[in-house]
This record gives sequence, C-alpha cells and structure tokens, in this order.
Amino acid sequence: MFNPYADEGVYIAGPECFYPNGYSLWWAQRKLAEYYGIPVVLPTSTELKLDAEDKRDNAREIFDDLIYQVSRTTSIIADLESFRGYEPDGGTIFELGWVYSKGGRLFGYSRDCRKVLVRNYNARIIDGVACDEYGDPQPYGDMPFCPSIMATTRLIEGSFETALRLYMSTLEEERRTGRHSIGSFEIPRHEGRIFLSLSHRYSDRDREKAEGIRADLAREGYDVVTSLDVIPEYPEPVTEDPIEKAVWRTKTNLALIDSSDVFVADLNNFRGLEPSNDVGFESGYAWGRGKVCLGYMADNSIMQERIPKTSEGFDSEGNTIENFDLP
Repeated sequence: MFNPYADEGVYIAGPECFYPNGYSLWWAQRKLAEYYGIPVVLPTSTELKLDAEDKRDNAREIFDDLIYQVSRTTSIIADLESFRGYEPDGGTIFELGWVYSKGGRLFGYSRDCRKVLVRNYNARIIDGVACDEYGDPQPYGDMPFCPSIMATTRLIEGSFETALRLYMSTLEEERRTGRHSIGSFEIPRHEGRIFLSLSHRYSDRDREKAEGIRADLAREGYDVVTSLDVIPEYPEPVTEDPIEKAVWRTKTNLALIDSSDVFVADLNNFRGLEPSNDVGFESGYAWGRGKVCLGYMADNSIMQERIPKTSEGFDSEGNTIENFDLP
C-alpha cells in the first residue's frame, strides 16, 4: 500500500518535557502519528547518558542530539501553549527556526489562539492607546503570536491531533501545488557583517538603543544590521493586513541574517521568564544556516536561581526547572 508519508517525518516539539506527565503525553502523540504511517522523532528518541559531573556537559549532549533528531525530519509540530509568561517556550521556537532554515514545514497548535492583546493580562490603556506591560504600544497585539511564527508556521487552535490532521491535509495539498515556504528576499552576503536580533524591537526606546549599538560598533569598523532594518529593494508593503506585514518583516530579517556572518541575540526575559519568540526563531534559523551565534543577558545566573521555584524545585505551575548550571 502506498504511504504518502514514508519519505517524510515529524519532529514533535513543546514544553511537555517540563510537565509532570510530559513524556507520557509525547509518547501518546507519537503513537497517534505512527498510526497514520508518519515517521516521528522526539527529543527522547535517543537514550542519552546524562550523568556527567559537569551538568553543562549534559546540556550539550541534549542539544547535539536535538540537532541530530531535527535533521532527520521534514516537518515540525510545535505545542505553542504559553509557558512561564503569555508566549510559547523559547526552546520550542528555536526548533521552529532551525527546521525552517533547512526548508522544513512548520505547524503549531494551541488551545488559546486569541490575540496577544487579549492574552496579555498586564496590558492597559494609556492615553487611549492599548499598551503592553512596559508602557509601549502593544506589539503584534492583533495577532496570536509574534511575526516570525505568524509568517512561517501553519497554526491551528486545538490539540496535537488537530495539528496532525492539518499536517496531513497540507501534504496532500503540496502534492498538487509543491509550495510550503515563504522563503526570504535575495540580497548579497557581506563579509564580516553582524546581525543584531533585538527583543524590544517594537518600541521607540529600543530603536534608539539599537542605533546606539550600531554607531558604537561602526566606530570600531563593524558592519551591523538589526531586526529593525529595511532592505531598500523590498520596502514595507502598504497594507493594513498584519499577516502581510509579518511575512514582509520575517523575509527581511531572514535575508539580513543570510547576508551576515555573525548573529548576536538579546536573550533577556521578554513577556515572562523566556526570551523573545522572534529572537528565538531567528536564533534557530541563524544556527541552522551556520552563522557564528552569540548571545547576551543582563542576568546570566543559572535558571535554578533565576526562576521562582517551590521548595521541591518546580516552578509556580508545577513544571520542572532546567538544572544544567546554565542561564
């Protein structure tokens, strides 16, 4: 019998590894996909030896295996539930960016796909303008997720099974049309160029900060582009459609990353205790494209110290806090 998925594969991603019953959830999802003939890999597909004295070595083994597992697939299905804030888990978004850098298909699901402005319980009205917790106009408030996700990922409100059915119907459609990626704009590579991926890229304060960083580095002879820049040949579209704008911004930033040699990420907390989803996606993409990747944080104390926890070592929602002596 012909199996249309035999040469395909799905990587299942999400914060389940931190849930008390997360591994049981993952294996149930895997069995459901395999029932339809879909090859599946998980972060747990390889039995890892995580008994190194230096916990950071265990983290490296997990990361190396993650890269291997993702390389075996053609698609990713990501659980985009809010995690330690009101946006998805940063590691999951990194994996989305990594798969996208390799030309894979991206699928995401959440039980809550309301607009960010609705989900942000700290949003407030200031002088008639809907603002975020920092007092800035709420960025991408009229979409459920950040532009990087909205531009690249097929989303559905529901469960893993709902997303799996979307995956199968999408592959059927692609067999007719052959298209699954927005791609990026074509611009030349600039030797030595640095791309600066900013968390607070939507506020005037951070635009000023970005220009200050660019000016400082320019005085040292560096060519710097940022996640706020525009490519003259591909100006912002004149439209009120937030999805069209998200696609344009994402294609612009991916093209600028491709034109650079070095990728620098602001990994500070953003809308909770996780980094910006846009930064996470771009980090995964840059890593997958072979860029030199650097990151910075105002507080790089280890997660066990940085995330509020119970006496048993779990976060406020009962989830495991990573313990690798890393931030």
